[in-house]
Amino acid sequence: MARAAMVLMFIVVLVTAVAGLVASVRIVRQYERGLIFRLGRLRDETRGPGLTLIVPLLDRLQKVNLQIVTMPVPAQDGITRDNVTVKVDAVVYFRVVDPVRAVVNVQDYMFAVLQVAQTSLRSIIGKSDLDELLTNRERLNQGLEFMIDSPAIDWGVHIDRVEIKDVSLPESMKRSMSRQAEAERERRARVITADGELQASRKLAEAAATMAQTPTALQLRLLETVVEVAAEKNSTVVLPFPVELLRFLERSASTQATVEPPQGEYAPEPSRVHTAR
Repeated sequence: MARAAMVLMFIVVLVTAVAGLVASVRIVRQYERGLIFRLGRLRDETRGPGLTLIVPLLDRLQKVNLQIVTMPVPAQDGITRDNVTVKVDAVVYFRVVDPVRAVVNVQDYMFAVLQVAQTSLRSIIGKSDLDELLTNRERLNQGLEFMIDSPAIDWGVHIDRVEIKDVSLPESMKRSMSRQAEAERERRARVITADGELQASRKLAEAAATMAQTPTALQLRLLETVVEVAAEKNSTVVLPFPVELLRFLERSASTQATVEPPQGEYAPEPSRVHTAR
């Protein structure tokens, strides 16, 4: 009986020891760090990845994730500096760099970062114009990162990046911007057309001056035009009569009129005297 009691007691002690060992073993992953609170007091050392032993009923192990957290910021309604109502949402990338401060200095660091991100986003909306929100997002992202990172340093959190995802505008503002963009494109098209006509007129003026100095060039240009038009089938060609040819004919006619007598006039024949016999 005594031997059986000793064996039973040994088994009980062994089971208790195994249960205590199992209860005292914790596993910390590679991307985590462990903080041990003994009777509510934080121990100095931080447990790294691997197996960690704690004292059952006295110690409490709290794990802190060191991975980068992607936190979407809900869309915030605001009024820009130029009195336009917009809705802006963003995303924040951050990670814990000091597990002790992340656990001791703030109750819930993820909720705290989210609230700071929302308030900072509203502040950025009120300080910016609509054009800055649409075109100069890089500077706004840097401003948001600085505003969020300032209080997060005391929480052991580092803000890696902040990005504005979308800027929602009212439908009336979208229509106004569409009309403005269309008017701007129309203005550019008209300016380009006018510039092209100006350059073409200058070239035509230079060509006209050159042709005025050499009238033969005008005839050659006319012949080139005839050749280009004649290349098409079933075409009727109407050619302008060259002004130079008219002038040449006028000069020729005036010269001939001065040299030759006028037509229809005849010289008088000599009179004949008949003598009667």
